[in-house]
Amino acid sequence: MNRTLYTLILHLALPFIFLRLLWRAWRAPAYGRRIGERFAVGLPALRPGGIWVHAVSLGESIAAAPLIRELLARYPELPITVTSMTPTGSERIQALFGDQIQHCYLPYDLPWACARFLHRVQPRLALIMETELWPNHIHQCAKRGVPVVLANARLSERSARGYARFAKLTAPMLAELSLIAVQTEAEAERFRQLGARPGCVTVTGSIKFDLSVDAQLQARASQLRSEWGAAQRPLWIAASTHVGEDEIVLASHRQLLAERADALLILVPRHPERFAGVAELCAREGFACVRRSTGEAVAAATQVLVGDTLGELLFLYALADLAFVGGSLVPNGGHNLLEPAALGKPLLSGPHLFNFLEIAALLRGAGDLLEVADAGQLQAALQMLFTDAAQARQRAEAGLGVLRANQGALARLLDGLAPLLTRQ
Repeated sequence: MNRTLYTLILHLALPFIFLRLLWRAWRAPAYGRRIGERFAVGLPALRPGGIWVHAVSLGESIAAAPLIRELLARYPELPITVTSMTPTGSERIQALFGDQIQHCYLPYDLPWACARFLHRVQPRLALIMETELWPNHIHQCAKRGVPVVLANARLSERSARGYARFAKLTAPMLAELSLIAVQTEAEAERFRQLGARPGCVTVTGSIKFDLSVDAQLQARASQLRSEWGAAQRPLWIAASTHVGEDEIVLASHRQLLAERADALLILVPRHPERFAGVAELCAREGFACVRRSTGEAVAAATQVLVGDTLGELLFLYALADLAFVGGSLVPNGGHNLLEPAALGKPLLSGPHLFNFLEIAALLRGAGDLLEVADAGQLQAALQMLFTDAAQARQRAEAGLGVLRANQGALARLLDGLAPLLTRQ
């Protein structure tokens, strides 16, 4: 399939895309807002001539934050435009940067929408986070002489096989990229085999290791736990959970409560549209539950706190003694393990970590990450770590060591961007 056929199929699919958008808006009303932006209609006022950064969803937005901060500091004269595709990513970016950046949704990958968007933004440089590859957006940038960088790029074997099936579309698209800054050499080779120009592929490492944590975050979390009277309670967090994981997490928590009656769980669903449903599940399962969004204090009888707020995940991690990272008990590929590691939390996850294989291997090899397959294994790991404080501390230190040893990717990426900006 070449780009012309891809574009035709995309146009034919527009009614279904619009219906799916309406369905998502029914489940999560935020999807019903600013729909015009997805077709490059009604875009906000945007200063042209700066740097465009695309971070598709919440995870990429969090990963992009250190990069955006550095771009703001290094190029204060250039407007920074940040696009996303999901309401959670949009809200996170706006909460982090406010008026420091320009923001809108990225229009769908239709040539006319791409052209209208680029005519408005007129970027000097385009930065796409991780592996969000849109053939028409990239081609429209190439036509205008705008260098496109794939930053913090990931490409699993499975994804590479998928792209290889559409070589007539993938190879020309990758050849139009000016720089592909990948996380590992294995991923660099996959990009080369798919058609990327070898001289444009460089291994920089993962900028997720360059995570900076507010020094006051842990102090604020400790203060809140004291206010709750929970300073000595065994407190763990299950973060970024997906459908099918909440039941497993709650089953393991029930088993833990049989051993440690004062145990407290912070349960944080990945997607906002699931907040209410997960709270209802906790109540239906008979747990004494409060929702973070209500502002209600955790009491001695509280067994589960549902983290149903946005932009607070790092703080919720800071509240906990141990951290389970979701999207991993079901075959979703896992989520960012480095945020709780940066806060010195011993790590637990399920076995499905194919989106973070290298990071998981480093953390596992250092002696931090514990992988579990079901509620029984999760409860046993929790009980072991709560009982053996020395081992918990050792694992937390190992995770911090991995983080420190692998930092520097952000600086290497920024060094690669500088020539692309100065050649304009």
